[in-house]
Amino acid sequence: MYEENKIGVVILAYDVESFIRGVIEGLPCFVDKIYVVDDGSKDKTTEIVRGLMADVSNATYNKVTLLNHAVNRGPGAGLQTGYKAALQDEMDIIVKVDGDGQMRPEDMENLIIPIVEKRADYTKGNRLYNHAYQADMPRFRLFGNRILTGLTRIESGYWHISDSQNGYTAITQKALKTIDLNFYKYYGYLNDILAHLNIYNFKALDVPMAARYGKEKSKIKYRKFIFKVSLRLLRTFLWRLKTKYLSKTRKQYLIKSQGFKN
Repeated sequence: MYEENKIGVVILAYDVESFIRGVIEGLPCFVDKIYVVDDGSKDKTTEIVRGLMADVSNATYNKVTLLNHAVNRGPGAGLQTGYKAALQDEMDIIVKVDGDGQMRPEDMENLIIPIVEKRADYTKGNRLYNHAYQADMPRFRLFGNRILTGLTRIESGYWHISDSQNGYTAITQKALKTIDLNFYKYYGYLNDILAHLNIYNFKALDVPMAARYGKEKSKIKYRKFIFKVSLRLLRTFLWRLKTKYLSKTRKQYLIKSQGFKN
C-alpha cells in the first residue's frame, strides 16, 4: 500500500522465462497485488511463475496471481485481462510493467506520486525527456518513437505527451472503470488508451525516466509496426472526435461526475 492506496501491478509476460523471476522479485514492497498475464508463452514462463507461487514462505510470491491466455492474443489483450483482475480486487492504482526486465522498479514510485497527489489520473514514462535518457535507446526505435509520438498527440489530444510507446504506466481505478477496456489488442494499445482517456478529460502526465535495454529481444517488427499503428492512429483520431463531441453517453457521464457541460 502507498499512502493509503492499494497498488496493483500488471506484468505482461510472453516468452520471458529468463526475466520473469527478477521482475517479480524486484517490485517495491508497497505493491499489494501482482498480476502476471502469460499471453500464450511457448517457453517455461508459466512454469516458473507457478513455482514461485508455491513458495508460501515468500511474502512477494504470495502477492502473485497468474492469468493465462491459451494462445497469444497480443499485449493489449493481456493488459485488458490484468486490468479487469485488478479492478475486481479493487486496486486503487494499477501499474503496468513488461516481463522482460526493461522497466526499472525504482521508477515506479515516481509514476505513482502524481496520482496520489491528484495531479494525474494516468502517468507514463518518458525516455525522450533529455538526450541523456535516450542514450541507451536504439536509433531506429528512437526515430520510430518520435514519428509515433507526433501522430499520437494528434490522435489522443494530449499535446504535451512524448514517448508514446513507453509502456511503463500507472492509472487510477476511477479512470479504468470509466473508459472502454476493449482497446486495441496489438502493440498500438498504448496510443489507444490515451485517446480513451482524453474522451473523459482525464489528466495524463509524463514522468521522465532513462531508457533501459539489456539482453531482451524486441518482438516488434518496426517497419510493419510503424505503418500499421499509424493507420490505427488515424482511425482512432476520427473515433475520438466523434465519441467526444457527439456521444450522449460521454456527455451524460461528464455532467454527472465532473459537472462538465458541452
